[in-house]
Amino acid sequence: MDFAIEEINKNPLLLHNMSLGFDIYNVLHTEWRTLEPPFLWLFLSDKVIPNYNCRRESKSVAALTGPSWIISAHTGTLLQLYKIPQLTFGPFDPILSDHDKFTSLYQMAPKETSLVLGMVSLLLHFRWTWVGLFISEDHRGLQILSDLREEMDKHRICVAFVEMIPVSTVSFFPKIWSKHHQIIKSSANVIILYGDSDFLEVLMNTLQEILMTGKVWVLNSQWDLIRSHRHLILDSFHGQLSFSHHHGDISGFRNFIQSANPSKYPEDFYLASLFLVFLGCSFSESHCGTYNKCPHNASLTWLPGNLFETAMSEESHNIYNAVYAVAHTLHEMLLHQIQMQTVGKGKWMEFSPSQLHPFLKSIQFNNSAGDQVILDEKRKLEAEYDILNFWNFPGGLRHKVKVGKFSPYGLYGQQLSLHEDLIEWNSGTLENPHSVCSQSCSPGFRNSPQQGKAPCCFDCIPCPENQISNGTDMDLCVKCPVHQYANRDKNHCLQKSVTFLGYEDPLGLALACMAVIFSVLTAAVLGVFMKHRDTPIVKANNRALTYILLISLTFCFLCSLLFIGRPTMATCILQQTTFGIVFTVVTSTVMAKTLTVILAFNVTSPGKKMRWLLVSRTPNYLIPICTLIQQTPCGIWLGTSPPFIDTDTNLEHGHIIIVCNKVSVVAFYCILGYLIFLAFGSFTVAFLARNLPDTFNEAKFLTFSMLVFCSVWITFLPVYHSTKGRVMVAVEVFSILASSAGILGFIFGPKCYIILLRPERNTLHGFRNKTHSISENVSGECTMTSPGMGAQDVYGSESSR
Repeated sequence: MDFAIEEINKNPLLLHNMSLGFDIYNVLHTEWRTLEPPFLWLFLSDKVIPNYNCRRESKSVAALTGPSWIISAHTGTLLQLYKIPQLTFGPFDPILSDHDKFTSLYQMAPKETSLVLGMVSLLLHFRWTWVGLFISEDHRGLQILSDLREEMDKHRICVAFVEMIPVSTVSFFPKIWSKHHQIIKSSANVIILYGDSDFLEVLMNTLQEILMTGKVWVLNSQWDLIRSHRHLILDSFHGQLSFSHHHGDISGFRNFIQSANPSKYPEDFYLASLFLVFLGCSFSESHCGTYNKCPHNASLTWLPGNLFETAMSEESHNIYNAVYAVAHTLHEMLLHQIQMQTVGKGKWMEFSPSQLHPFLKSIQFNNSAGDQVILDEKRKLEAEYDILNFWNFPGGLRHKVKVGKFSPYGLYGQQLSLHEDLIEWNSGTLENPHSVCSQSCSPGFRNSPQQGKAPCCFDCIPCPENQISNGTDMDLCVKCPVHQYANRDKNHCLQKSVTFLGYEDPLGLALACMAVIFSVLTAAVLGVFMKHRDTPIVKANNRALTYILLISLTFCFLCSLLFIGRPTMATCILQQTTFGIVFTVVTSTVMAKTLTVILAFNVTSPGKKMRWLLVSRTPNYLIPICTLIQQTPCGIWLGTSPPFIDTDTNLEHGHIIIVCNKVSVVAFYCILGYLIFLAFGSFTVAFLARNLPDTFNEAKFLTFSMLVFCSVWITFLPVYHSTKGRVMVAVEVFSILASSAGILGFIFGPKCYIILLRPERNTLHGFRNKTHSISENVSGECTMTSPGMGAQDVYGSESSR
């Protein structure tokens, strides 16, 4: 206040021909004596005489009150009766903003609504999610507790414990001592303290008696520095972080402090006390303010910071701005009066303090530090904060270091700026402290809340199959898109590879090679039979049916290639229909050959009524008839719901399977069932004719071939249903090859053996001699009869014909 008034009085542009002065009244902390100093100031007495003022003339225009809101509130109830402007330099208080109750009161401190946001931003920066609260048990503490809880809940920061500490000294100490064990044992390493300067001073001096290392204390803006004489480098509050209102440096203030002494300000007994106690000066009893036996050029700047802070505190800035607010108001009001006053009239127009209110409400200026000062609460700016870190030194000294800043006007995410390398922690290590209920869940895991505990207390559970979490402390695992899959650590989705039964696949390549080899082998057998078409063994087996069977078997082997390679719309449509029709030709040809054998044994004698069936080749008509029957469901299938290209993303991990979707499973099994029915019919007929006495009788071979065919496709059904994707296709291809190879091997294998390796048996003479020898060995008689020979000749002649 001395410094501000001196600046104003020396300023020729402000309050010309007028000087400011001030009176100081000490207000006791006891509430029942709070109004005693205002009474003394207003009425020159501590007793009020209604409607009577002992002062004949008063030049006081405003009152500065603080720092406690209680002092300001009680004083305000008195001052507003006389409409005296009251400027409070304590912390901003919502109660004092009630203009119906305090009509003449103005708060100098900026609004503190951003304090909670700043504290939460600090917690988020260091990832402190488990925090304890020590709050003063008054209306401001209850409000800050509500705001803190709301903001912390938004960002998933949990409160480990809340202690509302009574402001009353009677109940203050017992509660502190009863709760210090909870502070020490709590897993919360960060504790927020909130209260006014008096409350924090008592609280922290009490807690200092208990050494609690490893705890980080975060204080509100109403506390700057603890004055302590403890000779400990590490105590409970070493490394504390404090939010202090940001303000510019007032130029010249340090020089003013350096030159201030009792001789310059003889009426300031506080200043004299400082020189007397801390600098060892003695004073002359005859001349007040004259000191003797004092070090040369003694100055308050010699005192350590824990005894006397040379920098302006928050309250000092508010006082400085309040004095200037009154000065600017007086200046504006006097200018206004000069404009309204008639030129040449007598003395200066007098005014009452109540006339300052219209000017105070609209006053706005920048102080010498460049900070904007506004008294109107509607236009008052939010506070910006400096974040201070306190270091301990031997001898009870403390040093505060600015380590960051919080501005509510910054962009979201950039409101807080910190220099972590400047922070000294209570733990004595450079590593940032941790304050969490549960350790963070790494990527690949999700949080699972612990029942009955705060949301910050959780267990880490691995993500389910094909789900990931790519951040820490994720509540849910995210399922990978259909075209991607989760990696082994379940923290990243990888692109699925497209796969099918292709030629690059060893399995697909092996099956393709088998199909080509068997088709070439079948073509070779066809060539052998065509080359030896005039031999008895070829004639005896109905050459036309043999050629049809070999050609259709070749197509059977080749149709398996439709299942190998990247599926297309054409291959999807041709796969099952080609397979069904070609195999229908094969099975119906085998049935025709079987019926031909039976007819050859039963109707070869002249005069038989059914001889015309063999002569007219009636069994051969089974092939087109059976094929036409098979074409009917195939046509309906393709006309109503044809197969199409489909993808299966869930079947095989990490792969997208491209397959042909049959659409109608009923149609597929109808085609397959019809084939098995034909094969079983051929097997039954051939089995009944297996023992007919004929040298060239192939009924046994037909029986074995159909037995293999039925076995393969009956086995195919359960295996096919138990597989998926490429393996399912491979099973069907293998069944096609196996059943076709069985028919080729059992029917044509023995015949090729005779044709190629035993040509002597492929003649009628050779067969007659063989038959004669067998008959002689069995009966012991030398006869030339051959029971099947007559039938064979007719069969051979009929077939050749």
